[in-house]
Amino acid sequence: MSRYQRRAAFFCLLLLLALVLNAVRVQLVRASAYDHNPANRRAAIARWDRPRGDILVGGHPVTGSRDTHEQLRYERTYTEGPLYAPVTGFASQVYGSTLLERSEDGLLTGTDPGLSAFPLWDDLVRARPGGGDVVTTIDPAAQRAAYAGLAGRTGAVAALDPSTGRVLALVSSPSYDPGELSGTSRAVTAAWARLTADPAQPLLNRALRQTYPPGSTFKIVTAAAALDSGTVRDVDEATDSPDPYRLPGSGTRLANEVERCGDASLRYAFRWSCNTVFAALGVRTGLADMVRAAGRFGFDEAGPGIPSPVVRSAFGTRLDKAQLALSSIGQYDTRATPLQMALVASAVASGGSVPLPRLVERTTTHGGRLVDAPPARTLRQAMTASTAARLRDLMVDAVEKGTGRRAAIKGATVGGKTGTAQHGVGNKGTPYAWFVSWAQARDEPSPQVAVAVVVEDASADRGEISGGGNAAPIARAVMAAVVGEKKR
Repeated sequence: MSRYQRRAAFFCLLLLLALVLNAVRVQLVRASAYDHNPANRRAAIARWDRPRGDILVGGHPVTGSRDTHEQLRYERTYTEGPLYAPVTGFASQVYGSTLLERSEDGLLTGTDPGLSAFPLWDDLVRARPGGGDVVTTIDPAAQRAAYAGLAGRTGAVAALDPSTGRVLALVSSPSYDPGELSGTSRAVTAAWARLTADPAQPLLNRALRQTYPPGSTFKIVTAAAALDSGTVRDVDEATDSPDPYRLPGSGTRLANEVERCGDASLRYAFRWSCNTVFAALGVRTGLADMVRAAGRFGFDEAGPGIPSPVVRSAFGTRLDKAQLALSSIGQYDTRATPLQMALVASAVASGGSVPLPRLVERTTTHGGRLVDAPPARTLRQAMTASTAARLRDLMVDAVEKGTGRRAAIKGATVGGKTGTAQHGVGNKGTPYAWFVSWAQARDEPSPQVAVAVVVEDASADRGEISGGGNAAPIARAVMAAVVGEKKR
């Protein structure tokens, strides 16, 4: 080989080495930057180049995919979109994804390693299995009952199986059709603009992401704190609580909307929702014990993902005695999501333990092979079993003889608590109507469903909205869908 040939060969070798080094730089060193570059559409094209897996309710898919034959090929479709939007969320090619569509995105798009029988080989050859399916815990009958009960009014419903934490119904109203956000057309942009500008906030999941003053439904927590701390030992004894009750360190007097609340027993006060009794009990129980009790139920703790995130419910830890009195009746700065109040009812129904709420029963490949099945778990013990038993008795009494009569179900034992939460400057805003309850069919060993309902009704007269009148019938319909009802 001549000298010139050797130089040419060496130069070609240098060029080849430069190409290899540049390929390493592009493929490995700079790969992340290129992947996340807004100008790179390959990831989006790959994401939508095949149908997504489905979300199932009652064994039937409530989602699908439509082939558009465009660059972003498959659009998401929804069956009865407004009914299940608080469960599925949306998967939009333009605006991203929410709720189960977001939290289970890896499984639905086929990138979850659990979908592959040979993950290492698939990584090597860059193969991607088809999207898997998400089987939810939702009971279709309970979901329909909650949606029909709200009937477009602003509010939310959360229903759980108290023993397992399975979410049986999750409704937020007003709702929207997530299918309107599928695709890349001008109609999608217009739908997004309309939904985000709507003052009714249809995109807000009120069951998980909105907190409200829980009003008198929080008296369940106050009663648990008073019983566990020994402040109350007998639910039928007088409570030494004046009517009206002067807030400590203040000239403000708290009154009741019913009679005979002065020194009333805990049973009578719970049955008729005497504010003065529970405000006084909260102060006598003390801030430390009230904070501990609220924390055991889940207040002031990070909201549990179901797997969609849930905002924190709050009781407060720095309260003077007047503030503590108001907080003990679910006012002042006490705030709760409907899911949190469903957990409160679940704790009473399940003997004092708070279940971990979960919306996913199991995940599978599209062919049905199990990928994951989250087990039932307990978050914490909210109260003693004996306190839970006494609270169940008080809640049954409130439905059979008190403010919750409209929740009674033929052939089932129902316990409940009404609440009408004041809000706004000077409490002049339209109050929120609450009902928190559980139900047990007569032939079942334990309660099968716990429900929380909140209704905001801006069109209603202030004196007409109440937990017993507005929210209790909705809770009753949801519970009846789960436990059944004997014909009269």
